[in-house]
Amino acid sequence: MIYSMYAIYMIFYVISAALSSNGYYTLSAILLCISAVGLYVRRYRIHRNIIDLQGVFSLFWIGGQGISCLKLSYLQVDWSIQTWVCFFLVYIGFCIVYELYERYFENNKKYLNRVNKNKFSEKKLLNSIIILTAISVLCFIVEALILGFIPLFSSEPHAYSYFNISGVHYFTVSCILVPCLSVLFVMSDKKSLISMSKADKIILIISNILAFIIPILCVSRFQLMAMVLLTLFTFISVLGEISRKLLIRILLGTVCLVVPLYIGLTVARNHDVEYLNGIFEMKNTNMPIFITQPYMYIANNYDNFNCLVVQLTEHTYGLRMLFPVWAFSGLKFIKPELVNFPIYVTKTELTTVTLIYDAYYDFGVIGVFIFGIFCGIFSAVVSSFRKLHYNPVIHILYAQTVMYFILSFFTTWFSNPTTWFWYGVTLIIFIFCKSKNLSEK
Repeated sequence: MIYSMYAIYMIFYVISAALSSNGYYTLSAILLCISAVGLYVRRYRIHRNIIDLQGVFSLFWIGGQGISCLKLSYLQVDWSIQTWVCFFLVYIGFCIVYELYERYFENNKKYLNRVNKNKFSEKKLLNSIIILTAISVLCFIVEALILGFIPLFSSEPHAYSYFNISGVHYFTVSCILVPCLSVLFVMSDKKSLISMSKADKIILIISNILAFIIPILCVSRFQLMAMVLLTLFTFISVLGEISRKLLIRILLGTVCLVVPLYIGLTVARNHDVEYLNGIFEMKNTNMPIFITQPYMYIANNYDNFNCLVVQLTEHTYGLRMLFPVWAFSGLKFIKPELVNFPIYVTKTELTTVTLIYDAYYDFGVIGVFIFGIFCGIFSAVVSSFRKLHYNPVIHILYAQTVMYFILSFFTTWFSNPTTWFWYGVTLIIFIFCKSKNLSEK
């Protein structure tokens, strides 16, 4: 069954590439979307996990390609054969190692029984929420005072881009972890939320309000969406299998919360419909902006990767993917040549790229395949640790990884310093919340 699914996907993929190259864009898109849904459903039927890492990568990576294949914008052109090969190889590389690791993990009973006996400290988790909130708020105030403005109250369309003090902003945006940590605290407490102490309730409410306000003041749609998604995925991960009725309620609640805020922040950025339509260059000028904007935020990234494949003259051999090292060490300021490379995109305003952009920039097709293998190994390890570990903070590490694969069309997550900073903060909290005192709650 496993190999037959991949064989069908490969056949559909080749046919889709041929159809797209001959101008049958809608049929090409349909085949890829069917493949994406089929591969996701297969994973769900096996594991009954709606946020299975391989499943979500299948659905959103291949599904995103399908959406892009519709070619609804004049900015989009037919992809090169090499582009099609790269999109295929990263997925196959991911799946090969993920499946192999999963078989080893599930068949190794000795490994399955290796459970850490240390206890988890809820008190330390609450302290982590307080400390992280305080640091984020303090760093936001520092940035506002030094830069002299708050993006929400600025008339500059790109004020959010300028609100960034190197090093400090990492701590400011770490507020997105506060709500998902709060979910863990509530769900790990043996008491119900209603019976929780008044002091704990006040702390959680204040912390989450402050964490929620910061992305709004920064006019950061991504921070806001990331906060909501991480909280949602953490909740689902802790809960495990959920009923269809509860899932529908969760999704509807999330949409009702996110959509109005997303629209509001778009307005706050001073981006009107004419401005956005002028950038996106849609073939159908009457298409509503609420369809155009998400479409282009998904579709154009694949075309940006195609620009890289077609226009790149020389590879950077690791320099692009090592950007977090240059950023955290400060070497990017001492030696700017380590990070100053041209970005190949369809339009200067549309700079978001796919997950594999830097991998190809560094090592070409081989780099993309190896990167897919790395992602598969990393994902399989995170997934197996989630099944074994007593410490619930592991669910946040898992939720972060789910978010990165769902947004695999958006940017190069694994060569992004913020990604590793958030992973690092979560790991520190994971270690901090251990308790060797068996009597400690």
